[in-house]
Order: sequence, then C-alpha cells, then structure tokens
Amino acid sequence: MAKCIVRDWQGKEAGNASLDLKVAKEATAIDLMHRAVLRQQAHSRQGTASTLTRAEVRGGGRKPYKQKGTGRARQGSIRTPLRPGGGIIFGPKPRSYNLAMNRKERRLALRTALMARVDDILVVKDFGSSLKSPKTKEIVEALTRLGLSSDSKVLIVLSKPSDVIRRSIRNLEKVKLIAADQLNVFDLLNANSLVIGEQALTTIQEVYSND
Repeated sequence: MAKCIVRDWQGKEAGNASLDLKVAKEATAIDLMHRAVLRQQAHSRQGTASTLTRAEVRGGGRKPYKQKGTGRARQGSIRTPLRPGGGIIFGPKPRSYNLAMNRKERRLALRTALMARVDDILVVKDFGSSLKSPKTKEIVEALTRLGLSSDSKVLIVLSKPSDVIRRSIRNLEKVKLIAADQLNVFDLLNANSLVIGEQALTTIQEVYSND
C-alpha cells in the first residue's frame, strides 16, 4: 500500500490518500512492463507500407532490345528489379504488427507501472474545478505551485476531464491529460511526474484493483 499527500488547487496539504494495487513479482516486473510497452508501440503502427514487385509494376511487357548482337547484357523487361523504375525485391507489404498479451498480464503490467511511479505522484483535490473558461496560464501556475514545470513531461490523470480543462491543457506540448479509466503503461513510465485528481485516484482503485 502506498500513501500519498493530497494537495489542494493552491498546492497546500489537504489530507492523505492511499493506493493499494496488486503488482508483479520483482523478478518479472521489468520484463512484464517492457512487453506491455512494446505491445502498445507495435499496435500504434499502421502497417500500411507497400511496394510493387516486378509482377505489379506497370509496363515492361515487351523485350527492351533483341537478345543478341547489341553487346549489352540480355534483358527481358524494363521492370526488372535491376533497373531504375523496376520492381522491389522483398519490399514491405501491408501487415499487422500486433503482439499478443493476455488481459491479466496487461492489467498486471499497468498496476505495476503505476505503483512503480508512486514517488512521482502528486494527488490534487478538485483539480481545475474552479476554471470557468479555458486558460492555459492557470494550469501552468497550478503546476508551478505543485513544484512542477510545464516544460517537463507531466501526465495529468482525472476521473472525468471537462472540456474546459482539456482546452486549457492542449496547448502545453509536454503536458498530457488522460482519463483515469484509460491509463496505459507507456504514458505512466514516460512522464517525469504524475498529477492525479483525488476522485481519479478512487476511480483507479475501483477499476484496476480486480484482476
């Protein structure tokens, strides 16, 4: 079980919170998280790269010149892979890069990644609830009060992010907003700091506590 200090919108202490999630054994934790990250990155690849073989390139049906008497190497088609504009040998074709990983392993990797970042978690009560209109400046000032810089990689996790908060954060290049029920291993490990709303912490405990 990990205990976290809850801070308010002004950065002052407002209580305590706990997070208790089942994690992988120390001997297998790194390998499990590594496979989860590889799977996530592989699934983001489109796999649409495609080249034409000599059978698919247009033209080249006629023999470019006679077989003998020219002094040149014999050629049967101008679309041979040996000539410019010809087919591609063993070129890429559309394919799927998906990697298999069962659901229990994925959820265990997620919980392990989250608990591994406990020291970098800042729990904030009512994050951005006072914003009435989108203001990026307010988010930057709030991060500064929490001891964070908007120039560092910050992952903000909220239970139900409002449109005002989304629009306030979207102009910050290195600050990413994500819903509590849509966590992923890569974002958890890639961020320098994690800012989690108090309600989001409860949602995480409810959604990810069971296998």
